[in-house]
Amino acid sequence: MSAFVTLDGVSHTYGGSDGMLAVEGLDIAVAKGEFAAVVGPSGCGKSTLMKLATGLQFPFKGTVTVAGQQVTQPVKIAGMAFQAPTLLPWRTTVENLLLPLEIVPPHRQRIRRNKAEYVARAEKLLASVGLGGFGGKFPWELSGGMQQRTSLCRALIHEPQLLMLDEPFGALDAFTREELWCVIRDLHAATGITVILVTHDLREAVFLADRVFVMSSRPGRIVVERRIELPRPRDLDVTYTTGFQDIVHELRGHIVKARQ
Repeated sequence: MSAFVTLDGVSHTYGGSDGMLAVEGLDIAVAKGEFAAVVGPSGCGKSTLMKLATGLQFPFKGTVTVAGQQVTQPVKIAGMAFQAPTLLPWRTTVENLLLPLEIVPPHRQRIRRNKAEYVARAEKLLASVGLGGFGGKFPWELSGGMQQRTSLCRALIHEPQLLMLDEPFGALDAFTREELWCVIRDLHAATGITVILVTHDLREAVFLADRVFVMSSRPGRIVVERRIELPRPRDLDVTYTTGFQDIVHELRGHIVKARQ
């Protein structure tokens, strides 16, 4: 498979050319339809990688390419979900999902004329993550896990080709987090979307990803690339197997070494 997302020799600073070097000589290539996870020590540049890959920031050195095009502006074919759902409390669940479409062309020209069609799309997406019938609820009427499911749907509502997940489950309890692993697993299997997950949770990375990339401490670069050959579809029982735990321990060892 050819690369869908590439960062080639990328270096980036914060605070201008004399500022803090966040990543240096960063190389990564993710194939179309692949599920990649990025792990590493705190402050290693994982979130910076996400911003560079989506055109929210631009490197001072190196090239970022998505879908064969060099990234010189925000990537419209990408959807993003973060640790905090950031739902607007005065809008219903469906209205929160539709918000990006009210802003981004060509949907903003169409949504007023075809509101019912877009609402149906939002309701169908909510049903796919177990939130059927909750479209009329406000964020304060939803649990933390339900809010995060809504955030995922909002990232997917415009049918992106690339989904970027930045610690999306970090604030949730262990049981809810594992439920959402399965939601993401099923969404990826059903859509074939390319996913890049940034996470501190090694179990999460191994359960979900086809490949796990380990970053060094700042300035971040890829020091290990580990293919996860556990068969799909994976259910939560696999997390208790020796093979799974061995991979987690291996990755933990790489991160310990990367911090030194």
